Amino acid sequence: MPAMKAAPSAAVSVRPAPHPTITLLQTSSLASVAQGELERMILGGELAPGAKLTEMALAGRLGISRGPLREAFRMLEEAGLVRTEKNRGVFVRDIPIDEAIEIFDLRAAMEELVGRRLAESITPAQLKEVRGMVDAMERAVKSADARGYHLLNLQFHERLVEMAGNRKLTAIYRKLIKELSLFRRMNLEGLDGGWLLPISASEHRAIVKAIASGDAEAAGRAMFEHVVESKQRTVANHLRRHTQPPGGTAHGRLPGRQRTKLQTA
Repeated sequence: MPAMKAAPSAAVSVRPAPHPTITLLQTSSLASVAQGELERMILGGELAPGAKLTEMALAGRLGISRGPLREAFRMLEEAGLVRTEKNRGVFVRDIPIDEAIEIFDLRAAMEELVGRRLAESITPAQLKEVRGMVDAMERAVKSADARGYHLLNLQFHERLVEMAGNRKLTAIYRKLIKELSLFRRMNLEGLDGGWLLPISASEHRAIVKAIASGDAEAAGRAMFEHVVESKQRTVANHLRRHTQPPGGTAHGRLPGRQRTKLQTA
């Protein structure tokens, strides 16, 4: 009797493991996406200063594993937006007032340089662009859109820095502004901030006018003073919040003389 042939074994499909480089790129991409989304939540106030970033909750919300999320935390820490505490976790940074003042001082010097450069180099197309931004800010004032105004305010200053054409200055400026973002929003919204919006808009209009004049000294001074007065308002807001008597209102006005001086950037 002839020997029976063995039945051929079923082919087993084995998916090759991803190349390490591909895995790294996938993780890096996911981390960048997560970093961008978390940064938006922090700067938008959805994640408040001092809030703990819980890995499990955020990984589920963003639909990623913990590896890319931890890399996103590291990127946010480098950007100055979160801090890591050993054995406690990762928290949104709550920048102390003295550090905020230091950042304002540095920003004032940077923006003075930007104003001087743009007065000498801005193009007609760029001038039209920034004037359009101020037009949009004035429309936000008329509609009492404080949040929209805040975003336009950030875009206006960052765009002027970009137009100055110094990449190193732009990178440093962006990092500083991210750290100051919550302070700047409180400047516009805190202490009955509605009356500040038209003052702020008029200051931005004056900055553009000074730049358009070609007077480097006037343009630099306009931008410098604009930031210094924002710093003064930040200090005033901080003092008011920490000296508010029990039962007092959260949006009390400053005395008239102070109110005309303390403006917002």
